[in-house]
Amino acid sequence: MKLFLTAFFFGSLLVVTGAYAQQQRWQQHAAYTMEIDMDAEKHQFAGNQQLVYTNNSPDTLNRVFYHLYFNAFQPGSMMDVRSRTIEDPDRRVGERIFNLSPEETGYLRVNSLEQDGKEVNFEEAGTILEVVLAEPLLPGKSTALKMGFNGQVPLQIRRSGRDSEEEIDFSMAQWYPKLAEYDYMGWHANPYIAREFHGVWGNFDVKIRMDSAYTIAATGYLQNPHEIGHGYTGPGQPVKRPKGDKLTWHFKAENVHDFVWAADTDYTHTTAEGPDGLVLHFFYVEETATTTNWEQLPEYTARAFEIMNSRFGKYPYEKYSVIQGGDGGMEYPMATLITGRRSLTSLVGVTVHELVHSWYQMVLGTNESLYPWMDEGFTSYASAIVMRELFGNRRQQYSPHAGSYASYYNIVESGKEEPMTTHADHFKTNRAYSTAAYSKGAVFLAQLGYIIGEENLQKGMKRYYEIWKFKHPNANDFNRVMEKVADMELDWYLQYWVGSTKTIDYGFNSVYGTGENTMVELKRFGDMMMPVEVLVEYKDGSAELFYIPLRIMRGEKPKEMEIDRVVLDDWPWVYPTYNFTIPRKTGEIERMVIGPSGRLADVQMKNNVFTFETSPTTFSTGSNGKKQ
Repeated sequence: MKLFLTAFFFGSLLVVTGAYAQQQRWQQHAAYTMEIDMDAEKHQFAGNQQLVYTNNSPDTLNRVFYHLYFNAFQPGSMMDVRSRTIEDPDRRVGERIFNLSPEETGYLRVNSLEQDGKEVNFEEAGTILEVVLAEPLLPGKSTALKMGFNGQVPLQIRRSGRDSEEEIDFSMAQWYPKLAEYDYMGWHANPYIAREFHGVWGNFDVKIRMDSAYTIAATGYLQNPHEIGHGYTGPGQPVKRPKGDKLTWHFKAENVHDFVWAADTDYTHTTAEGPDGLVLHFFYVEETATTTNWEQLPEYTARAFEIMNSRFGKYPYEKYSVIQGGDGGMEYPMATLITGRRSLTSLVGVTVHELVHSWYQMVLGTNESLYPWMDEGFTSYASAIVMRELFGNRRQQYSPHAGSYASYYNIVESGKEEPMTTHADHFKTNRAYSTAAYSKGAVFLAQLGYIIGEENLQKGMKRYYEIWKFKHPNANDFNRVMEKVADMELDWYLQYWVGSTKTIDYGFNSVYGTGENTMVELKRFGDMMMPVEVLVEYKDGSAELFYIPLRIMRGEKPKEMEIDRVVLDDWPWVYPTYNFTIPRKTGEIERMVIGPSGRLADVQMKNNVFTFETSPTTFSTGSNGKKQ
């Protein structure tokens, strides 16, 4: 008994301290106070920024880095060159940056920078500002960085800019000098070439002084609605004011890692109630192509938040804004920029996708450059589920994730697939990036449900969100949550599916009847191992599921289907073939199917179905299993 209690104590201690260590990963903190004065006619602004930066790391910092995203929109920038030399350029970019006139380019210029009242040395290197601190920033200490800067808003090309194709005046994303993230891996001062982001958790206190004719939508909560009007003090149309006078819009947001705003003189601003006191804001320009669908959008948006709260964890803020702007759809804290001239299904679809990012990027905050699939893929997976609940299974007759599987199969066939571990900026093609991040990322989750069981997957998704929100989790952090929920080892799945381009291909190698039994030999034709399910349908209308766990999993998933399930001996992954016995005559079998749920991403489906009428047969020996 003493030995048992000692083992129990130390086992419990390991579990508790392991969970504690995960949850206590340190985070840097940034508190921004910014004021900008916008010259709308010249598309330029002047700004002041005070940033209180707290170093919660165990390291002494001698340098810091800022992102200057607008500098990407200049001929000869890294984004420009990349767009003109990549095999499959983004149609929204192409040669457009290269052809910008000086008045159409974007820039951010830092004019002065002090640390606690002392001037510091800094150098602009494309979209990164390199700063040598006047005094080292010690662990656990804070410093105040005071900056003067000015900027020019580029012509709308990618995410940010002025005068979009839908004639939205200003889409102000990535518009300010933004501190780069420093985490347990060090600095992440990646140049901007139109890919993904990683930011420091913090607070924003932002004042925007702008012509009073504009309505502004932004991250955070408006502090002076009665001074502003513009639909913020009640329902109805924005207050229309003549150009000339200026208003100061004051927003605050806490515990976010970015701040976006947009402005237009013709915005209609409406609000709606979401779940748990959430206030939904909608900003769009009324016209034939938008009005009817935007009037229906609030109902779908509120319902989407309800579904996400229930299935994946509660949204932590009290506001969310859907804003017409940008160049497609792009997520930001408490807001999204989307193009608005869409059909209802398309409008709801892009809104749902971007709001789901509030979970997987705005709250969890994974490093999108290193793990884009943990944001885009997880978002694609969840948004497909939400859309199915909103609209039913239209065009998704078998699975809400059928499109993601099809996209993955297509790139495998093309030979252009690259590992999901590739840094987002360094994929050879845009197609390879998109498939890895969106499609294969979504399949990662759908197929994980096949491995550990759908109930475990859903339980794990909520637990992952609760444990890791506001902590920048990495791939192993997610994997460990799922291992604990499922009581399995899953590192093999992460290594193969994420770290390689090895494919799954199982098939029937031989089937033969002997007396009262049918002997089946399966073969692994692909390089990636998986647990295997074989559905056997009999001519009398009954069916059985034969389940073969992988030995390396060290466990098995719960039964999911109503039909009888036979759990066979584990399949050691080095064995290319596996034999088992069906205790029925061959004449009683209608057909056999490998991966009947459709969640196994088998790249060669032709050898997954066996019937005696269409397949040759040979004899093989078998093994026994247990029926559930």
